Amino acid sequence: MNLSMKYLILYVSDSKRAIHFYRDILGLPIRAEHGTYVEFETGSTILALNTRESAREITQLDIPDTSASNTFEIGFVTENVEEVIKRVREQGVTIIGEPKVKPWGQTVAYIADPDGHYIEICSPME
Repeated sequence: MNLSMKYLILYVSDSKRAIHFYRDILGLPIRAEHGTYVEFETGSTILALNTRESAREITQLDIPDTSASNTFEIGFVTENVEEVIKRVREQGVTIIGEPKVKPWGQTVAYIADPDGHYIEICSPME
């Protein structure tokens, strides 16, 4: 069996607020939009959003109304972590982990999206 990750779908409470965060604050281009379902270009893996209500209708899964459980994080790689953190801070995003160089040499910082999903902003692994 050969599996490859193609996309990740985040369930959000407010699609307009989430689109503003990912498109306007993080600068991710929209790849496709179908009602409350939106896909962003992020490289080889697509990041998608959908409202919890719509996702329940489509999937028939028991998706809770609460925000993220914080049991996972999304990682974005950039050459300049400090500059990204400065830019998002200026736009009112709360920084939950300031940039730090980890023992393995990678610079890592953490923010959260409007639904509380953890987002890691990190430098490439050399």
